[in-house]
Amino acid sequence: MARVRMKNAKSAKTTVIDHPLAQDKLWHLRDKRTTPDNFRRLIGEISQILAYEITRDLKTKGARVVTPIQATTAKKIAEPMALVPIMRAGQAMLDGMLALMPYCAVGHIGIYRDKFVNNTVEYYFRLPKGISGMRVAVLDPMLATGDTAIAAITRLKEYRVGPITFACILSAKKGLERLRAAHPDVEIFTLSVEPLLNSHGYIVPGLGDAGDRIYGTLE
Repeated sequence: MARVRMKNAKSAKTTVIDHPLAQDKLWHLRDKRTTPDNFRRLIGEISQILAYEITRDLKTKGARVVTPIQATTAKKIAEPMALVPIMRAGQAMLDGMLALMPYCAVGHIGIYRDKFVNNTVEYYFRLPKGISGMRVAVLDPMLATGDTAIAAITRLKEYRVGPITFACILSAKKGLERLRAAHPDVEIFTLSVEPLLNSHGYIVPGLGDAGDRIYGTLE
């Protein structure tokens, strides 16, 4: 799978997924004519591609298995993992991830940036038992200003989780830089790094408000 690595001395690597299948699906996500049902389907399909990438270094172990021909030893995943979507848009990535990783534990974080108080507001937080030390993937389709991603990861670290990965579909250059600075140990996966944020905090060129397009709540 085509991957582009970006790394500097002070931050963990960022991987841009440049595979033609992923980029074609992203083209359809950007199209303003894409209906909510197709938008959700595309989010799920892209999430499966991201799931493949973020699990490349999962630990495995040899385990005995009996095939229809004979017994042998084959590799099994030997590392627990949790998926934590940032509500509400991140929820749309969950089913695609679970389709490939049904064994994962699942948590949820409800958090948003309130422009009136100029800060993030947490309204829901629920993690699975035993998450201390567990590998975690945080899911959110858009990394714009980086505020909610930074706040969510900060909260997760209070629970002494293991390595954290942030998986998104689009990332703004500004948000990416801010997340790297705040959490240099977090590996980031994205399909595109976009150049700008507009005055409303939307990624440019982007694809609009992911939550509204997922759930058909556009005004």
